Amino acid sequence: MNRILMLSTGGTLASSHSANGLAPGLHGGEILDRISGLTAGFTVVEEELFMLDSSNMQPENWSVIAAHIYERRKEYDGIVVIHGTDTLAYTASALSFALQGIEIPVVLTGSQVSIENPIADATENCRAALHMAASHCPGVYVAFNRKIIQGTRASKVRTRSFDAFESIDYPYAARINSGGLMINPMLRRRAGKCVLQNHFCTDVFLLKIFPGMSPDIFQRLKEMGIRGVYVEAFGIGGLPFEGRNLSEAIGRAVADGMVIAVGSQCLYEGSDFSVYEVGRQVLAYGVIETGNMTSEAAVTKLMWTLGQYEDPKKVRRVMSTNLLGEMGNTINWNE
Repeated sequence: MNRILMLSTGGTLASSHSANGLAPGLHGGEILDRISGLTAGFTVVEEELFMLDSSNMQPENWSVIAAHIYERRKEYDGIVVIHGTDTLAYTASALSFALQGIEIPVVLTGSQVSIENPIADATENCRAALHMAASHCPGVYVAFNRKIIQGTRASKVRTRSFDAFESIDYPYAARINSGGLMINPMLRRRAGKCVLQNHFCTDVFLLKIFPGMSPDIFQRLKEMGIRGVYVEAFGIGGLPFEGRNLSEAIGRAVADGMVIAVGSQCLYEGSDFSVYEVGRQVLAYGVIETGNMTSEAAVTKLMWTLGQYEDPKKVRRVMSTNLLGEMGNTINWNE
């Protein structure tokens, strides 16, 4: 019988109506009681870490979750984390980097509707999470709407639909259908010796480029003490250098020691800054191209890398390395 640890952190799944609107109010034990019909074949132990709307989830909370998982991982066959959906993809990515080599499955899930609601998606998502946690496929995953997504490739793409999350440019780790939990035969099982690396630097900024943006923004960010910036550029990869020369401003920032990673504003298919002149110019200044990495993965990886290393050159090398499938692979196993 698989031993599963369920960590609750709040979110919509755990929410109840209050005078100020929906807010987390159901404790972990109450959630476990409500899904008791799903736990046959498992021994599920519940622990409550937080009672947070995920909009209030912070990097300091990621560190606590990662440390708790690291400390308890050898006692269980898998771990389920109940989490709000709004920042779930950020947490999944952050835990992936903080717990590289984790020996067991760690599965994050939540819901679009409170588990108190009879039409909630919460029960089905918890079912998927429990079974993936018992799969003996090591790694960090997101379970939602009968899909299992690798933690570094998940993104919330819908605000109301039960089909809220997608695996961006990457095959699902598993799917649930009439045959049960169907593990993708291409799934890379990355178990190793897990070393906890749960420090995240918050001196990071996410910048979405738009026509007319002032290049002075990079000097202002430097004055604020920002060490790293993730830039969402246009299309396949473009930053303006005429009229308002953002490329040159980025070059000065890089020369001053700021780490700047660039990707595309487009959700799918990623960037290739070698195609157009407007992309090649910025590459020449020493930025890191993130390809088809999600914004959630790019931001959390930048925070994590800056949290581990002081040397900008080392940070750039690690940011450019595909650690956990966060960049590359566009195979579509989803259809």
